[in-house]
Amino acid sequence: MTDTVLEVKGVSKRFGGLQALSDVGITIRKGQVYGLIGPNGAGKTTFFNVITGLYTPDGGSFELGGAPYKPTAVHQVAAAGIARTFQNIRLFPEMTALENVMVGRHVRTSSGLIGAIFRTAGFKAEEAAIAQRAQELLDYVGIGKYADFKSRTLSYGDQRRLEIARALATDPKLIALDEPAAGMNATEKVVLRELIDRIRRDGRTILIIEHDVKLIMGLCDRVTVLDYGKQIAEGTPAEVQRNDKVIEAYLGAGHKAH
Repeated sequence: MTDTVLEVKGVSKRFGGLQALSDVGITIRKGQVYGLIGPNGAGKTTFFNVITGLYTPDGGSFELGGAPYKPTAVHQVAAAGIARTFQNIRLFPEMTALENVMVGRHVRTSSGLIGAIFRTAGFKAEEAAIAQRAQELLDYVGIGKYADFKSRTLSYGDQRRLEIARALATDPKLIALDEPAAGMNATEKVVLRELIDRIRRDGRTILIIEHDVKLIMGLCDRVTVLDYGKQIAEGTPAEVQRNDKVIEAYLGAGHKAH
């Protein structure tokens, strides 16, 4: 039995005349926090969006938990076992925090349309179980007391945590976090890091794309660095920080680590 959660090889993606990705791949093991970084325009967001089904790749192979999956639509990728958050928060603003998490959980439910229409005993029991699980996840990320608040009324940091709770509700093989620290103040980043650490300790596997290099280097087990759509480095944070290509990509030619 393999401990590889995600294996992506040879990904390419072109937008018109722009080759956004060229032969990019990553391998993420169970229980890892895996970082994806690069300067602006490096292709990391494109690669992230390909993995999670937002963009269709021109080429490449994709396996999740040892089984092939096709990243052709977000809902299909979610059903396969990848849950993602977005850099720009995408919650249902008029729904409560609890309802937002319940929506995520419905990916794993079995009651069909007939049960929902006629509110069968099975449907009611499943809805009660979903609501209970949603409350547990709100407690887990530290915002359980806001279960009945509309999501738009929560603070920015709490909305980020709500997105993570909703992602966890899908019971994913891999959680993909898109710039989770974007817009956060220093205190909120500390809380975020503690939450991601807790999720990892509980056996989850995480892919994170982030501009905050310090956060990535202090949090991740392994890191891939992209520049101009190509993979220029992969390794532990310490290895990546010493890599000349990475130093040049971030600081420009002539800079070396001391």
